[in-house]
Amino acid sequence: MTTVRTRIAPSPTGDPHVGTAYIALFNLCFARQHGGQFILRIEDTDQLRSTRESEQQIYDALRWLGIEWDEGPDVGGPHGPYRQSERGDIYKKYSAELVDKGHAFPCFCSAERLDAVRAQQMANKETPRYDGHCMQLDPAQAQQRVAAGESHVVRMKVPDTGICTVPDMLRGNVEIPWDRMDMQVLMKADGLPTYFLANVVDDHLMGITHVLRGEEWLPSAPKLIKLYEYFGWEQPALCYMPLLRNPDKSKLSKRKNPTSVTFYERMGYLPEAMLNYLGRMGWSMPDEREKFSLAEMIEHFDLSRVSLGGPIFDLEKLSWLNGQWLRELPVERFAAEVQKWAFNPQYLMQIAPHVQGRVETFSQIAPLAGMFFMGGVSPDASLFAHKKLSAEQVRQVMQLILWKLEALRQWDKERITGCIQAVVEHLELKLRDAMPLMFAAITGHANSVSVLDAMEILGPDLTRFRLRQAIELLGGVSKKETKEWEKLLAAIA
Repeated sequence: MTTVRTRIAPSPTGDPHVGTAYIALFNLCFARQHGGQFILRIEDTDQLRSTRESEQQIYDALRWLGIEWDEGPDVGGPHGPYRQSERGDIYKKYSAELVDKGHAFPCFCSAERLDAVRAQQMANKETPRYDGHCMQLDPAQAQQRVAAGESHVVRMKVPDTGICTVPDMLRGNVEIPWDRMDMQVLMKADGLPTYFLANVVDDHLMGITHVLRGEEWLPSAPKLIKLYEYFGWEQPALCYMPLLRNPDKSKLSKRKNPTSVTFYERMGYLPEAMLNYLGRMGWSMPDEREKFSLAEMIEHFDLSRVSLGGPIFDLEKLSWLNGQWLRELPVERFAAEVQKWAFNPQYLMQIAPHVQGRVETFSQIAPLAGMFFMGGVSPDASLFAHKKLSAEQVRQVMQLILWKLEALRQWDKERITGCIQAVVEHLELKLRDAMPLMFAAITGHANSVSVLDAMEILGPDLTRFRLRQAIELLGGVSKKETKEWEKLLAAIA
């Protein structure tokens, strides 16, 4: 009997997302319920955005939740390497095999030509897709151009008529017309694979038997199925999990809900409660109880209990569930968890140097340093009134700084200052024009300990959260402003 093997393959390109944890949890439960193995693979072929810092954050976030894997980049295993960036020669070999078999072809089209083709197709109200231009080239001549070093990608051939039947473990057979499929790029011009080739090759070579992934990948499933067919490999069982949604039913996004696992750790949620809540996303225990442990979820896990309605990620409900967990802890464990969360020597030692020179008695510490032990703060809107900037400019400065900080992967005072400096210089302002806004948003007061030191100590999740809260307090950012300001952001060094 085949051993069940599932996997999660996150991209280390940002904060560890709760959606990643949700899919990881269901893959883990499915594997463990069947006595199988769960694998972590790092999808880091986006060389511009992938970082080792993000990769480490993924490990830390999943482990904080209690999700452990049997094989992965950090624990090893018999099917390594487990980072896609270290498997380049493997992908080149299989890409060449597809070209040799006539299932794929080198494409030399420039970005300008592709843009023109798609613009014309859209003008004709056609589905934008590659027009097969380079598919008509003589294979020998195409290979000569490749050998000569001409820039190219490798594209797969797909049928342009008929229906592909996608067997989904949750929905049954899903029919998707082939004329919706583009001739997918499999190998980019930089010699690295795209998601489609890398996933199929890795899942096959790593012996993955069941793939549980987000339903946003369902429309492109025919391309994966076709690749298995081209290689002559047995495809794993496919399961497309419902997407997490905001309370307004939109796809979960950091613009409406904090999406970083680390945010919930810093806010003081228990990992068991967080995992419990993720387990309730579209799934329920046979007895419908709300509170359950990971061991209980594994024991009773059954995919037939997954509901296809988009599960709502509701902060109020999560907080309620966390409260249930907190109240049922033995008081000694409760005290120990509080200490571990924020009253541990390591965290207190970061704060002490900034407080010591500002107090005359210990009783003055709480008012001054309380913001280090809070999630959000509640600044008065009057603190953002500015002598030099209009109300719109105040929101613009804060939003641009927030966007710069969201892209910051190495979090330290120097780089935080650099982000703020870059924004104010581009807007032809001074640092002193922005700092009062930062004080109000981050500390909740007009002055406190050094706000830059505070931002470094609080960390990226709470800093960004407080900035978002302050922007919302001032009326938020409209779609029109977002569009205009994103153009500004692109021009900031």
